[in-house]
Amino acid sequence: MQAKKTIALHTLGCKLNFSETSTLGRMLEKEGFLKKEFEEVADVYVINTCSVTENADKECRQLVRRIQKQNEDAVVVITGCYAQLKPTEIAAIPGVDLVLGAAEKFNLVDHLTQFIKGDSTKICSCDINEVNDFNTSFSVTDRTRTFLKVQDGCDYTCSFCTIPMARGKSRSNTIENIVNQVNEIAEKGVKEIVLTGVNLGDFGIIDGERTTNFYSLCQALDQTEGIERFRISSIEPNLLTEEIIELVAKSKKFMPHFHIPLQSGSNTILGLMRRRYKRELYQERIALVKSLMPDCGIGVDVIVGFPSESDQDFQDTFDFLHALEVSYLHVFTYSERTNTKALELKEIVPIHIRNERNKILRNLSYQKMQYFRSSQLGKTRSVLFEKEEKNSMIEGYTDNYIRISTPHQMKLENKIVDWEIR
Repeated sequence: MQAKKTIALHTLGCKLNFSETSTLGRMLEKEGFLKKEFEEVADVYVINTCSVTENADKECRQLVRRIQKQNEDAVVVITGCYAQLKPTEIAAIPGVDLVLGAAEKFNLVDHLTQFIKGDSTKICSCDINEVNDFNTSFSVTDRTRTFLKVQDGCDYTCSFCTIPMARGKSRSNTIENIVNQVNEIAEKGVKEIVLTGVNLGDFGIIDGERTTNFYSLCQALDQTEGIERFRISSIEPNLLTEEIIELVAKSKKFMPHFHIPLQSGSNTILGLMRRRYKRELYQERIALVKSLMPDCGIGVDVIVGFPSESDQDFQDTFDFLHALEVSYLHVFTYSERTNTKALELKEIVPIHIRNERNKILRNLSYQKMQYFRSSQLGKTRSVLFEKEEKNSMIEGYTDNYIRISTPHQMKLENKIVDWEIR
């Protein structure tokens, strides 16, 4: 493929996908491609997909249709989780040229070099059990935070989840490599690194063997120079150990902010979901966090409308979350996913009830956010302001993850400032 071809990339899904897309973009630029915004006309479009929900699949198809209107001669590449799970389905979408599974994502440059527009749709995928490599990635944009992938894959078997089928077995980078990457990122002027992974707390499996753990990684990063703030993106409650919580509480680098998936406040539903904890353990983790860090921000993932979720199960979830000292909720409506064990559960929750429960918990989330913010009024927290300007305003996040917005001042960009919450 000739140099100076233009390419546009788009990410669907999680922070992990975002870090990988950013890395793919840098790889392509090194090979002579010119990056364009996804809304612009480009020679090649790459969509890095998610497949956690049905909406992610639909959004992928909508994006392909949009590309066709922008430039019907463009090469369209689909990669990511959806591409690994349903390559044939994607190949049937009019306008798709290349479908790259999990093992081929980071061979994108080679595939584009060899591809000739006009050929039939090419699928490059393999059995997910053959995917064992760890491909390092991190995001670098105009923002002040970088998402750094330290772990990939998952060995858990949650009954609603397709991620192990899309990402493969749990595997990690080495602590030495991660520290080197942190130093590289620090040289770019980045102030905060968000640690990401599919099952972040399971960090430490290299070449199929456990050689270390997430606590050891946090210890090592706490001793690094150059990066002022580290943030843990999401960690399972059974993997959020007391020693990790204590390290964050004592650290000047790790932010007092956790995102801890719950999924349900009903032990019955947690069992059907094949989660590896009960609500009592979750409650203990929250209590310990708050006892050591009273101002800590805590986010929660929760799924509504899982098969067999009765009115009482949902009420148990609502009451449990209402009583917990958490700051906000990410609420997901259950959607059926191919080849998951949850499909074997026959007591299906009607869609309208799922949507109603979602609305109830989103309202609860709003109340939680308002209450948490009001509890911080008058307190001074450190805020990292972004480089981006939005409608003459500049935004940033406190250490405990409260969004702050103020009239734009150049002197605030990419700066950590002590700020009174008002």
